Amino acid sequence: MGADRGSVDVCVSEVGTRDGLQNIDTVMPTDAKKRWIAAEAAAGVPEMEVGSFVPARLLPQLADTAELVEFATGLSGLSVAVLAPNLHGVRAALASGAHRVSVPLSVSETHSLANVKKTHAQMFEEIAAMVEAIAEGPPAARPALEVSLSTAFGCTLEGPVPEDRVVAMAERAIELGADEVGLSDTTGYGNPAQVRRLTRRVHAAVGADRLTGIHLHNTRGQGLANVMAALDEGLTTIDSSLGGLGGCPFAPGASGNVVTEDLVFLLESMGLRTGVDIEALLAARDGVQAALPDETLYGFVADAGLPKGFAYAGATVD
Repeated sequence: MGADRGSVDVCVSEVGTRDGLQNIDTVMPTDAKKRWIAAEAAAGVPEMEVGSFVPARLLPQLADTAELVEFATGLSGLSVAVLAPNLHGVRAALASGAHRVSVPLSVSETHSLANVKKTHAQMFEEIAAMVEAIAEGPPAARPALEVSLSTAFGCTLEGPVPEDRVVAMAERAIELGADEVGLSDTTGYGNPAQVRRLTRRVHAAVGADRLTGIHLHNTRGQGLANVMAALDEGLTTIDSSLGGLGGCPFAPGASGNVVTEDLVFLLESMGLRTGVDIEALLAARDGVQAALPDETLYGFVADAGLPKGFAYAGATVD
């Protein structure tokens, strides 16, 4: 059922075809998305969040998610994730055969109302219904359900977010039956001290096995610094986007994800196995740029190239 996360030291989870595309006006052709997904899978990326089950009138960029899931689940070794903001989305995810479902639960209620049009109380009711819907299916076909704690580090609409609320909402999500929770820096407010502190607090509240991943933005240039803090605290799944595409259309100023190419280089250069071929990743980037000629892609590795003598983690040097 998707990639074996235990085969790598850190799971790089590509979110470009969802988070990356939802924040641009261009509607990328479905065939181009399939080429993107196939290229990253061939490069060794173990997991991709290929889309989101939201109404096409709201995000026409993601209207082909079901078709993308069908395509991506046919690629060997790729764990296929989707975002589902409500029960209807989860039912669509179940029908599509996605391996993982991420549910956005905004810690900022102001952002929750802007993003999914629901209060915290309504979202908890929705999560309970999602858990029940997943449980109705055969065990082998049940996707993992992650509740992503959006705006966990701060909100462009509400300002600072109390850490006690983050912890309490994580506890409630697990009590309702979610398999795990994730920390999401939706607005790029996070700093390494926050990442360490919140990770420790949520681990203490729900267990380290219930929080293994983090979604970081590079809005203020702290993305990779925050990755380092997350690794120090034992997190093993890091979201990123090819070329740094992405952001939240319902959080003003929330730009850019961590760049996948730069993230993989950081991890591999530190001796942490990702299973990803950076040169193949850069070739995939060229394909995405060709399909999105009017969009700016970011990243240092793409500009500078790999250093002379670079060796992947675990590689034998003659």
